[in-house]
Amino acid sequence: MSLKITVIGTGYLGATHAAAMAELGFEVLGLDVVPEKIAMLQRGEVPMYEPGLEDLLRKHVAGIEGSTGRLRFTMDFAEVGAFGDVHFVCVNTPQRHGEYACDMSYVDSAIASLAPHLAGPALVVGKSTVPVGSADRLATYLAEHAPAGADAELAWNPEFLREGFAVGDTLHPDRIVVGVRSERAEKLLREVYATPVGEGTPFVVTDFPTAELVKTSANSFLATKISFINAMAEVCEAAGGDVVKLAEAIGYDDRIGRKFLRAGIGFGGGCLPKDIRAFLARAGELGADQALSFLREIDSINMRQRGQMVELAREALGGGSFLGKRVAVLGASFKPDSDDVRDSPALNVAGQIHLQGGQVTVYDPKGMGNARQVFPTLGYADSAVEAVRGADVVLHLTEWREFRELDPAALGEVAAARLILDGRNALDPEVWRKAGWSFRAMGRPTA
Repeated sequence: MSLKITVIGTGYLGATHAAAMAELGFEVLGLDVVPEKIAMLQRGEVPMYEPGLEDLLRKHVAGIEGSTGRLRFTMDFAEVGAFGDVHFVCVNTPQRHGEYACDMSYVDSAIASLAPHLAGPALVVGKSTVPVGSADRLATYLAEHAPAGADAELAWNPEFLREGFAVGDTLHPDRIVVGVRSERAEKLLREVYATPVGEGTPFVVTDFPTAELVKTSANSFLATKISFINAMAEVCEAAGGDVVKLAEAIGYDDRIGRKFLRAGIGFGGGCLPKDIRAFLARAGELGADQALSFLREIDSINMRQRGQMVELAREALGGGSFLGKRVAVLGASFKPDSDDVRDSPALNVAGQIHLQGGQVTVYDPKGMGNARQVFPTLGYADSAVEAVRGADVVLHLTEWREFRELDPAALGEVAAARLILDGRNALDPEVWRKAGWSFRAMGRPTA
């Protein structure tokens, strides 16, 4: 008999995982405690923008004409416990308010709500990013509180999704990591992931602590690489170098590679910033804080980029106050192909300039609704052209393809001044200068 799968938490990670499991042929039941979210998913709609996800949902959600009907949603933990053989926990682990540490309350609540309903053999699989040591604690709790006792096992299976590519990353992952304590748990997860493993995806079997550390280590490495090239951009600013050419040159070294070497205003989103801070906090609890002390500087470099972009804009406008200056900001989401504005560098820069008296107008292809909720006092436009209309300076802060394909000449017709600052080093300086624009990019003072 084919395995039945449940997914607890249907946010960005959970909704994608549930749809992907249905695509792989499993009967899937998703659970959430927010009625509005469940109602949307039952209609085949997603509460966030993720390319391809809504189409995948509609292909499988029960009740939608032409769907396979393999995917349903509920708010009842008893139904989930009775239905599933494998239960994936995909709830959020945000940063604690006023602290670096991770807030485990959603994970703890999910396990506590599920455990009483596990009367028979079951595998609970954590996918949330958690502090190392959490799986061991949760496994003990599960065995003590589930009616099935030791037959209610725990495994840890970290996610490695990139926003904007989540569907592909779930169906065709570059690796699958599972932390298990029994052959049964490993066998069940090999069955769940039989299709991608059959396509050649590496399947790494390890213990709980290593599985937990893989995700935080990977995010810390990516954050380090991004902040390294941004630190080099600071040096290039001081020395008159070109950070884009520098990145190209060192990227040819196979030991370094070219990915994540684009200097700019830094990383944001709901993962990298909070994950490296939580890693720092957990290392301190374990007495290994010196091993990760470099992450404090990584975080500092990243946050400093935002202030440097604000100062670059000030200098471009003559070095004085932003009062009375009209500033167009292209980008609100923390990265392209996403509507996620959590800890967005683009919105942070826009907000700083606004607080200093600038008249800021923002445009983003997908993130406008979320941006308005976070910064309702900013101005918003329905297009890049409308955002730029009457602007004294244009800031390119999220590298959407739409912005790379803008017509500089047409944009120049509506701007008060043809002055653009590229905070992502993604635009072609020659193209913009040929259209009469003054062009400046971070880490490229002479380019």
